[in-house]
Amino acid sequence: MKTLFYLLLTLFTFEIALAQVTVKGTVTDKKGAAIIGANIYIKGTYDGASTDVNGNFHFKTDSHGEHILVVTFIGYKPIHQPVDLKAELSEFKFILEESINELKAVVISAGSFGASDEARQEVLKPMDIVTTAGATADIAGALNTLPGTQAVGEQGRLFVRGGSGHETKTFIDGMQVLNAYNSTIPNTPGRGRFSPMMFKGASFSTGGYSAEYGQALSSALILNTKDAPNHDRIDIGLMSVGMSAGGTKVNDKNSVSGKIQYINLTPYFTLIEQKIPMDKAPEALEANFAFRQQVNKDGMLKVYGNINQSSLVSQLAEIDEPNTYHRFSLENKYRYLNASYKDILNKNWSLHSGISYTLNNDIIGMDTAQVNEKEKGFHLKTVLGYDHSNQLGIKFGMEVFKRNYQQQFNSLSNQQTGSLNFDETILAGFSEVEFYASNNFITKAGLRFEHNSLNNDQLFAPRISMAYKTGENSQISMAVGQFHQTAENQWVKINPELGVEKANHYLINYQWQNEGRILRGEIYYKDYADLVKFDQNQSQQPEVYTNQGSGYARGFDLFWRDNKTFKQVDYWVSYSYLDTKRDYLNFPHLAVPTFASKHNFSIVYKHFIEKIKTQVGMSYNFASGRPYHDPNSTGFNSGKTRSYHDLSMNFSYLLRSNVIIHGSITNIPGIKNVFGYEYSNTPDESGQYNRRAITPMAPRFIFLGVFITLSKNKTLNELPNL
Repeated sequence: MKTLFYLLLTLFTFEIALAQVTVKGTVTDKKGAAIIGANIYIKGTYDGASTDVNGNFHFKTDSHGEHILVVTFIGYKPIHQPVDLKAELSEFKFILEESINELKAVVISAGSFGASDEARQEVLKPMDIVTTAGATADIAGALNTLPGTQAVGEQGRLFVRGGSGHETKTFIDGMQVLNAYNSTIPNTPGRGRFSPMMFKGASFSTGGYSAEYGQALSSALILNTKDAPNHDRIDIGLMSVGMSAGGTKVNDKNSVSGKIQYINLTPYFTLIEQKIPMDKAPEALEANFAFRQQVNKDGMLKVYGNINQSSLVSQLAEIDEPNTYHRFSLENKYRYLNASYKDILNKNWSLHSGISYTLNNDIIGMDTAQVNEKEKGFHLKTVLGYDHSNQLGIKFGMEVFKRNYQQQFNSLSNQQTGSLNFDETILAGFSEVEFYASNNFITKAGLRFEHNSLNNDQLFAPRISMAYKTGENSQISMAVGQFHQTAENQWVKINPELGVEKANHYLINYQWQNEGRILRGEIYYKDYADLVKFDQNQSQQPEVYTNQGSGYARGFDLFWRDNKTFKQVDYWVSYSYLDTKRDYLNFPHLAVPTFASKHNFSIVYKHFIEKIKTQVGMSYNFASGRPYHDPNSTGFNSGKTRSYHDLSMNFSYLLRSNVIIHGSITNIPGIKNVFGYEYSNTPDESGQYNRRAITPMAPRFIFLGVFITLSKNKTLNELPNL
């Protein structure tokens, strides 16, 4: 009996052994290196194993027939392999592909300063902009503390890496903005029209930007408006230059925000003397609104509008007769409307579409002469994105720019009249492929096509950029591309058939970032072609204006930011070296343009003092002398201004949780900065041309304001909006 029992047990054990299937194989990466510790198991069972030091695995299972074999390892894409489990099973060889982790993957940083609550690399957030001393809450003012920019105090715009202010374009939610700066009198800086706090993120690109953005020869400022707010609120501001009031109403699926602001500098100019006498100090009334509608789970419609009216009347003295004044008046009417829609259509497809409208009307008076200058334009754009996988993404789109420019001249003294105008339509298409070979390497390649109705130009502009992660916190990037842009209105209105101006960008960038610290270094070269060129006599004949100009810009930038080392302290330091020359406009030969300074240095410091509930900030900006042309000496643009210095300070004191007192002062030492010189058109009796310095309206600008917020959420205040 016992013998029979052992015989049956032996036969049963042998049968089980025959029923088991052996699963074995190896797991490697794409380079053939063994992956240690990868998990291999049969889905829906407990049967499995892990790879050894050689990447080998081996286990047995009682399962038979069709099953799914799963291979997983952290940082790599899982494999789900259908298998037919049977006695005779071949050895498996699995090759794992690295998965792309958005938090760890390399990002392209060449030429781009990103700032967003969603960005993986943050340099300047909106709060950074409004609390930067000396910037007076102006986007361009704050960005001028970053490397690659030049201090051009008489204009207040962004001059980037040897490019003029005209060569930097602003985009809101992907749509181009015309006339992004307030109109002002000659040689006086104009502020940007838009508050930085209406944006959730910004990308300031000093070169090599995406094929999606056209008509920007040197730089692109890309701004993305905020999504739906969370709380109802009312904001009131009392300022030394005016007052403001605004509010936000939040509903279930939508929100509405609005603000009206009145600025009048008469009281301020009465207290602080200005260089230029004013019959009527600058006065402006501005209103803006934002509407946001959640269309579905992923769809968002945004509508933003800005309405601005401003005026001033000043007295401009003659260079030869300082006591002889001419009446100069300026009235500006500005309208901007932007509507955009974003949606995730399905697992792979996304949509971004928008339309914008801009109207800018300047009425300029000089004694009895008047110039009425009007520009209006539309921009329509649709972009489709296709994510094939987390490694490969494609976007492509089409857009239309259409604008009309009109200038009418009327002189009551001699009954002369005249007009200049042009219509421009640009049809454009673009496509761009982004490919992650791994977490360490990314390539982005794009192509842009444009057809311009003015000159019938048809242009293709290829662009490529890539980045490689050299360590856990460091990477190198490069970018190469072609860029082009319609010439400035003042030249196109004379010769509408002028061709587009062109530039090639070449950039190499190194970036290290870790725990609140960032170090960037970048070298670049720009090659300009087809710049506007005309004769020294500045004739108004159209044929005199050609595209025979050229130039170059080269240099390097350094940037360091640290908000970790010192408690409650945030600071950054930037330096730029620029070597640039152009043979354009009425230049007789290749020369340094008057807006370019060889050395630019900035340091920004911010400190929050908890005991007194105050944030204080200081900034220092330096720029080496800029060239100017002196007709009293030999050589062209051979003169050089003194170096530019500005030491500014601001503070924000939290009087109560919803009441803030904010103050700022620029150029504390009162240094007399000279931006250049204006010369008389004719020499005096001794054969010399008289001149006067181009300087700020006053040595300093002082601001003081009280800001009050009313909301059920008692933690809300207007500090972000200052």
